[in-house]
Amino acid sequence: MTRKVPTVADLRAAKGKRQLTMLRIFTLEEAAAAEQAGIDIVSAPIELVAHPQYREVAPGLFSMTGVDHREAGTRDDYMRFAGRALMAGADALYCSGSIDTVRHLADEHIPVVGHVGLVPSRNTWTGGFRAVGKTADAALVLYEECRAYEQAGAFAVEIEVVPPEVATEIARRMDRLLLWSMGSGAGCDVQYLFAMDILGDHTDHMPRHSKVYRNFAAEYARLQQERIAAFREFRKDVESGAFPEDRHLVRMDRAELATFLSYLPGAESAP
Repeated sequence: MTRKVPTVADLRAAKGKRQLTMLRIFTLEEAAAAEQAGIDIVSAPIELVAHPQYREVAPGLFSMTGVDHREAGTRDDYMRFAGRALMAGADALYCSGSIDTVRHLADEHIPVVGHVGLVPSRNTWTGGFRAVGKTADAALVLYEECRAYEQAGAFAVEIEVVPPEVATEIARRMDRLLLWSMGSGAGCDVQYLFAMDILGDHTDHMPRHSKVYRNFAAEYARLQQERIAAFREFRKDVESGAFPEDRHLVRMDRAELATFLSYLPGAESAP
């Protein structure tokens, strides 16, 4: 049975009842797998969400997209991007910009998702790529930031690498704001991981908050060795004359060949 995309109202209705699941995806194959696995929410590049086959393979995924505020331009530029994204099929917009920008979008009924805690685009203000909210004062700042997002009209925030005790208490105190946890514990409304980490399809740093369920990197390495071996065998077959074989070719009728040869220069002197 084909699933329907949940609405923002549906997501809010699940608050306090069950945890939802969320993935960051990059390909149609990942979108199809997320759909078939029953994932609730995805974050995806606009190019993927706007792909003509996207909703064919992912009819039930609540799909968020976005643009880094450092390249988005003005608030009105952000608004234009949001409009294009929603018209292309996105269900919500991730906004790493200011609270005022969030309010600007929300005032036009754009479903907006903010970001608190370890925010990569502004990590210099929180000491780099490290946990945020480990002291009482820092935790209070997070609470106030989430409240500000809620008051500005955001319906959700990604809360990244925050102590679970802090994230849980903040989530309990948000009336309408959903907290999407990336490394912030099970007390939030959504659990969010990158598909590439779950699949283990890279060999660089694996975030502490991620869990690897498969080892695609090893499979990619094996396939690369198979690719090299196949190319090497092809080269050797060409060098030895083993390729092409007669079964790889389409032969000409002998009578047609004789006629063709008679047309060529010097045919009259051929023995």
